[in-house]
Amino acid sequence: MTAPKDIAVIAPNLNRRLSGVTATVIALVPLQARKIGIVTTGTGLPPGLPAVPLWQLPFLKRRLRVWHARRNNELLLGIFLRGLGLMRLRLVFTSSSPRKRGRLTNWMARRCDALVATTPVNAEVMPGPCEIIPHGVDTTHFAPGTPHDYGTGGQKLIGCFGRVRPMKGTHHFVEAMCRLLPDHPEFSAVIMGRITPDNADYGETLKSRIRDAGLEDRILFKDELPLPAMPAAYRALSLYVAPSLLEGFGLTPLEALSSGVPVVATNVGAFADFVSQDCGMIVPKDETDALTGAISTMLARDLPAMGRAGRTRVIAEFGLNREADALVALYRDLLNDT
Repeated sequence: MTAPKDIAVIAPNLNRRLSGVTATVIALVPLQARKIGIVTTGTGLPPGLPAVPLWQLPFLKRRLRVWHARRNNELLLGIFLRGLGLMRLRLVFTSSSPRKRGRLTNWMARRCDALVATTPVNAEVMPGPCEIIPHGVDTTHFAPGTPHDYGTGGQKLIGCFGRVRPMKGTHHFVEAMCRLLPDHPEFSAVIMGRITPDNADYGETLKSRIRDAGLEDRILFKDELPLPAMPAAYRALSLYVAPSLLEGFGLTPLEALSSGVPVVATNVGAFADFVSQDCGMIVPKDETDALTGAISTMLARDLPAMGRAGRTRVIAEFGLNREADALVALYRDLLNDT
């Protein structure tokens, strides 16, 4: 996809590694490009998106544009480009973090023309009035279909995806699986995500616990897959577990539900907004016993029926088009407010 001749919005991405923020940009921009001239710029982006190189930004035809940043460094670059008079920009900042902002973030946010929160909790810690626009999921991409082959011999799978680190609660998932799988021989578990060098010891502790339980062949660690392969990864699961201790929003349970997979999740981020009783269970964070009990309860239920109910709910309330349309409306308001 080539960049539009009339660029009205720029969505920077200044992170080389795959992250939830990058996934959001990749998913939203093609939808928004149907309604407004939007491009990406930066690093870590796949080919096919409308984009311009960073170095070309100051040389674009001079006109008022929206700069939609989702990270501090991206917002700082927008402030820099506008402050030096290199570009005429309206600054938008979206941050999903539930934590109070530091001085630098507050200083930058006060220079924005619009702030966007993804949940009411997130809005409470934003440094100023903001519009709440929840994340959505592409229900045509994350949909039932051909599953990924994990090589588990046809066993049913319980999955936990995302970076392997303490704040993601991976240790609670491992402990729950070590307790439950001996009594459920028809199930295995998959942990899929990156283990960064600073979490290498944490990862080894998890693997040691699995070895001690004699479950090396049934609790599997898998490398992170590229974004296009993720729908098939979810489809292979009978149950998805999100044991996080902290989330700004948290897209993985929404992606699982959209793929027809029921969910057990902790009460963090926006998980409770889309995991309802007909498609999953919500448990307190950082409590292994509660997580284990909920998974055990779910394994006795009709998981395919719950997965279908979850997909129906996501289609009705959390489609990606809703997020895309709300942001496009915000962009147009800012561009027309001259």
